[in-house]
Formats: sequence, structure tokens, C-alpha cells
Amino acid sequence: MTKVVRLILTLGTSNFSSLKVLFIYMSAEKLQPEYLKPGDEVAIISPSFCIEEKKVAFAINFLEDWGLKVRVGKNAMKSDGPFAGSDEERLSDLQEMTNDPEIKAVFCSRGGYGISKIIDKIDFSALRNNPKWYVGFSDITVLHMWLNEVCGIISVHGDMPLNFSNPEKCESTFSSLHQALFGGLQPCEWEGSFFRSKNVAGEITGGNLSLIYNLIGTRAEPVTKGKILFIEDVGEQYYHIDRMMTSLKLAGKLERLKALVIGGMNKIEDTKIPWGKSIEETIFGIVREYNYPLFFGFPAGHVSDNRAFYIGKKAKIRIKEKKATLIFV
Repeated sequence: MTKVVRLILTLGTSNFSSLKVLFIYMSAEKLQPEYLKPGDEVAIISPSFCIEEKKVAFAINFLEDWGLKVRVGKNAMKSDGPFAGSDEERLSDLQEMTNDPEIKAVFCSRGGYGISKIIDKIDFSALRNNPKWYVGFSDITVLHMWLNEVCGIISVHGDMPLNFSNPEKCESTFSSLHQALFGGLQPCEWEGSFFRSKNVAGEITGGNLSLIYNLIGTRAEPVTKGKILFIEDVGEQYYHIDRMMTSLKLAGKLERLKALVIGGMNKIEDTKIPWGKSIEETIFGIVREYNYPLFFGFPAGHVSDNRAFYIGKKAKIRIKEKKATLIFV
């Protein structure tokens, strides 16, 4: 089944708005929600692992300081084992906030695991008339890919309420999140290990490597051809990274990229038999045959400097001396 047919089934074509969204998707243009403004109402929900009440309380004050009204999902602080309530409870909160036209942005409280268990049960049809921002990273990569590939909507890869009170987070983690949601996201400049570096342009897709790997064969399997693919991960073993990247290669997801951007790859562990290669050597070895650039060290992921950026929006990467700059267009 083609992506366009999937979109028709997801959104319907009973009115002009649906046809407009379909046209945008077929034109390879994603639908961008309106930027936030003071007085807008936003939501905090927990579609994955559970979160402490004090973390949510801090996040409420944090977002209110931005001039926003905050509504918390009725199940956001429940627990069912490691999850924030049962599948049905987590689904209920996500569906409620998706349906409500007064909610202009949905903040996922944290990652972990769990949104994969409910994502195919969400009815996103309300977004055809009232698109809104969804914010998160890590496990929330599943939601980003679903919005991007199935619904054709731009979302924000950024930090979550779990970390709003974390003193180890850089100021740029939150200033970039504010800019991404309110408009005026500044170019992101960084230094790192670059291979075959050159100026490129394309739509950004991706997120957590483990979740992208898990989505292969699903409706939200990312289309990567002609795009800038971003990946990051945490707490894996070196051979796991190699295995997942090799699987993406076998699935054709690493061919004909505009660029491969690698964010935080921290707490990567070795096995009893040493792997013997760095992350840079491991990933470059897998894509060595291709001619697109690789940019390591992008400040996003499970790191202190977790810059917010858009999934599904076109951007440019410009090279000057030993620095790269990501600019959305």
C-alpha cells in the first residue's frame, strides 16, 4: 500500500481540508502547525514510562513561565509496572489531547518505552483541521515518525518534562525548544568529526536509532531517500549499533541520503570481547560506499545540550572551516 493511499485512509477525503492535506503530502510538503503564543493551552501526557509527580509539577511552572496554560492528562502520573498507566489509559490521554482544538501543543512527559503499543490505535484525523505541535524524543521517535510518514505533519524533536528540572541540561536545550515552538529557531552551529563534508539541503527525518530500526516494516517506516537522516542512541552496545545500522542498510534506508547526522551516542558499552572500533569508525564503515557527508557530534539526543529541531521540515547544512551549521528554510 502506498503512503498516499495510507494517508487517504487515515485522514479521509470528505472535505476540502482533507484534500488540502493530501495535496500537501503529495507535493512532499509537510503541514506545519501554527507557532505558539502567550495564552495558548498546551498539554502534558505520558504515553510511555511513568513519571514522578514532582517532575510534572515543575514542568507546569516551567511552561507557565513561558506564558502558556497547561493541562495535564488525567492518567499522566499513573503507573502500571514501568508504564504510565495501562495501554488504554495512555491511549485515552493522547487521543483526548489530539482531538481537542484548544490544545496547541502536546508535550510527552518522558520516553522509556510504551508508545509503540498504542500508536496504531490513535485516530489522528482531528489534525487535518487543527494541526498541533508534538514534542519529545527517545521513545517519542515513534510518534514523530507516525506524524511524519502517515499524517504529513511537522513535529519537534526536543527535551521533555522529565528533564525540565535537570540542572545538567544546558540553557540552549530549553532556549531552542522555546524558539522552535514560538518561532524564530536560530541556526545550530557545532563542531565534530565530519566525513566527506559539503553543503547539503533536504528534509530532516529520524530520531532514536533503536526506534527507527524497530519501525522498519510498519506504516511509520521512514522514507529516507533524498533526506537528511538524524540518529542518536544511548545505553547500547557497540555491536548493537552496528547491527541496527546494518539492518537499515539492508532495508535500503541508508542509500541516497542527502546527509547522515549523528547526535549523542553516549553510554555505549563494550562486550567481553572488545569491539575495537569507535562509533565514528563503526558507522562510517557501514556507509563508506555512499558519497553523502556524515556529520558527527550534532547536539541532540540523550546529552546535556539537547537542541530542539523539526522533524519533517526542510533544512540546510552549511560548512565553514571546521564547523557545520543547521538552518531551517
